Amino acid sequence: MNTTTLTNKETATQTDFLPLQGTDYVEFYVGNAKQAAHFYKTAFGFQSLAYAGPETGMKDKVSYVIRQNKLTFVLTTPLKTDNPIADHIYKHGDGVKVLALKVEDAQKAFDETTKRGADAYLEPTKLKDDQGEVVLSGIHTYGDTVHIFVERKNYKGVFMPGFRAWKSNYNPTSTGLLYVDHCVGNVGWNQMNPRVKFYEEVMGFRNILSFDDKDISTEYSALMSKVMSNGNGYVKFPINEPAEGKKKSQVEEYLDFYNGEGVQHIAVATEDIVATVTELQNRGIEFLNIPASYYETVLDRVGKIDEDLEPLQRLGVLIDRDEEGYLLQIFSKPVEDRPTLFFEIIQRKGARSFGKGNFKALFEALEREQDARGNL
Repeated sequence: MNTTTLTNKETATQTDFLPLQGTDYVEFYVGNAKQAAHFYKTAFGFQSLAYAGPETGMKDKVSYVIRQNKLTFVLTTPLKTDNPIADHIYKHGDGVKVLALKVEDAQKAFDETTKRGADAYLEPTKLKDDQGEVVLSGIHTYGDTVHIFVERKNYKGVFMPGFRAWKSNYNPTSTGLLYVDHCVGNVGWNQMNPRVKFYEEVMGFRNILSFDDKDISTEYSALMSKVMSNGNGYVKFPINEPAEGKKKSQVEEYLDFYNGEGVQHIAVATEDIVATVTELQNRGIEFLNIPASYYETVLDRVGKIDEDLEPLQRLGVLIDRDEEGYLLQIFSKPVEDRPTLFFEIIQRKGARSFGKGNFKALFEALEREQDARGNL
């Protein structure tokens, strides 16, 4: 495995031409936004935030905005069939369209990335109402996924112009989800390195970790992955591609059912993974099953941890350690009927890595699910 680690001093001395303040929101194109919003509120503990549709002057689509702490999802549905959103859903099923990034200057972000070779998705656009203005711009990335740059320093409204506050009598309690830790993209054969080059040259990201098929493999399947991080480390995008194996890998299954490249999973941070996952399970979210044998030796590998092992084993939480601490992580089963998008819940106790020591157990769990679907 090739690993690159930058010190804070090295990071500070580098010029960041695209300073990012974090993930602003994640937008999903879905077949029924009203029902999807209800699902994410009920199962994941989001709260109603904002709405846009015909009543607010948006004639071709509706969007529901939900939020939990610093985690914001936008769920968007087309109102007619002759519509790029409808075409996206027909091709991919429900999935992530927009990874929106918060910036100080959306015009500059657009100029800096397009002059370095990015394909424009949205020319810089000002949206105004009586609460101020939001500036948006956007570029294409892998597959049909896009990055929207969001400048909202001059806006005091609930979300952005064109949206109104969404008041609801139904607001389930939080499950403790905090913010986006990272988003993982699946790309096609031999496309990982070109996408890495895009993030390096166009967006100024760095490859901070690399995993090859020796790191991420089982008896049957393998993949390769590189983790891209922006200058301040607020935004991280691991990029996966398939590798040769005896049978079909999880990335190949995703590409087949998503009909192309796209966001494989969203990793969401929590401060108490036991409490969060217990609540998510109680609300119907299903997670991958980890065999008991994993827990027989895990502490020999990772050393002492603060948590009791019994609840972690009961829930199926994985444990890994790096030179800076350890992490706890768990992966849901796909949340769509197509075996595409899923979620990771992660609690970092100092660790900045991505669970290399758990790859074998994770992949074997994924392969059991693939086999049950007849796709291995």
